[in-house]
Amino acid sequence: MSEVGDWVGDWSARRATLSPEEPALTDATTGETWTYAELDARANRTARLLGEYGVADGERVAVVSRNRPELVDLVFACGKTGGVFAPLSHRLAPPELAELLGTVAPGLVVVEEPFADDVAAALDGIDVEVLVLPTAGDHEQPAFGDELPDDDSPVETHARSPDDPFMFLHTGGSTGTPKETILTHGSVVWNATNTVTAWGLRPEDSTPMVFPMFHTGGWNVLTMPLFHVGGHVVTARDFDPGQVLDLIGEYDANVLVAVPAVLRMMTEHADWPDADLSSLRFAKSGGGPCRQAVMEAWWDRGVDLSQGYGLTECGPNNFSMPDNWSHEKADSVGVPAMHVDARIVDDRGERVDRGEVGELELRGPHAAAGYWRAPSESAETFDTEPVEDPTVDGVSPGWVSTGDLARTDADGYYYIEGRKKNMFVSGGENVYPPEVEDAVADHPKVDEVVVIGVSDDTWGTVGKAVVEGDESLTLDELDSFLEDRLAGFKHPRALAFVDEMPTSGPSKIDRDAVRDAFGGAAN
Repeated sequence: MSEVGDWVGDWSARRATLSPEEPALTDATTGETWTYAELDARANRTARLLGEYGVADGERVAVVSRNRPELVDLVFACGKTGGVFAPLSHRLAPPELAELLGTVAPGLVVVEEPFADDVAAALDGIDVEVLVLPTAGDHEQPAFGDELPDDDSPVETHARSPDDPFMFLHTGGSTGTPKETILTHGSVVWNATNTVTAWGLRPEDSTPMVFPMFHTGGWNVLTMPLFHVGGHVVTARDFDPGQVLDLIGEYDANVLVAVPAVLRMMTEHADWPDADLSSLRFAKSGGGPCRQAVMEAWWDRGVDLSQGYGLTECGPNNFSMPDNWSHEKADSVGVPAMHVDARIVDDRGERVDRGEVGELELRGPHAAAGYWRAPSESAETFDTEPVEDPTVDGVSPGWVSTGDLARTDADGYYYIEGRKKNMFVSGGENVYPPEVEDAVADHPKVDEVVVIGVSDDTWGTVGKAVVEGDESLTLDELDSFLEDRLAGFKHPRALAFVDEMPTSGPSKIDRDAVRDAFGGAAN
């Protein structure tokens, strides 16, 4: 175990010492802004509240809420007390919440008032303290009710090691119970370091946070990295594309990260043509492939939009685009960040040649420690065996198996070819759905598309295109359109339509739901 020290947990106090008067957090729903000194004072009060509930030294705090300032209070308070912050999706049904709460086994549950009944149903028969966040009068203090101590002076912090758990974040699985990923103090610090150094974050940077704070995107894409460097995070209860466009101009936002669907919704909003985007230094897309048309719409507005790649189990920020990158590399996620190792391997775990497709594996001090109370699943994803280049402790973090297929080009750029389980073989040829989807999405009648493999008597498996768009599109019309774009074996041989793509997590397309609804035979 690494040496202990309170520096790991007490981020808010360190930043309050360095830049006390700088804006740290804004609640766009109420219009309030807190400096780093004020944010640390809030964290001290919240830490005392957690102490009254016995939250310390690894005790979990489960939270079910939309994006609110109290979640930031709880994160920093957990750091001070040695507690573990475990946000759960407020979109889950009571039985799903019950399974996750059973896994987390929290010492305290904090729930926003609209979700209190669901949490009560999920906790039926479980004896645990529950603290409700009111929705009325959000701007009034104390936010946690009359129980919150008045004393906001510095608290005695609990010494933490970089190896100690800091956050439990559940994966976005759409079937079965999501796994709780253990993010340590060290992994959160190193992901922030990677982000600051690879993306060039600055103390004067600000961002509107469009990811939900039960997701790694809500914390580790920009929130914790910006708190690390002294930047400004703007949150709101719910996402609205027009509001985000307004927030960019109102707060001179410099950076923006969102999933492709959100970036597309912003370009389709009525306010898009007149929105002031001049302050944006760059934007990044993550959570799936971003269509060329969406990227071009942002480029046309002078915004440097590129694609990123990450996962709850590692990072999530792993790659970056080099300075002055060419738009010819737009399909790439860039090159590994400063403290990230990446490799592509075959089914035997051997590296593949450049240009060949294999599974992407990642390694670095930003990787998670495993899954909570899931040893077999942890063993499948996390390899913690010593490697040839040991750290000073004699053991280096092992490789994390991402489950994603990737390749590199001659310049060392990485390209994601989709989930390993989504690839299918048609007539002996490998078909990678993202490549087909990019080509189909160029058709003017297609707004969004997911390609899945379905059974076929002749070829074994063929592609089926599930389209959100103009339902007058025919399979023959699509086949003609793709003639000069894709090899014939990659052309979809079946077509289906949806009014709206199902989503999971932060507006991320739920491929499993699409497969469940439209899989089977081609005809």
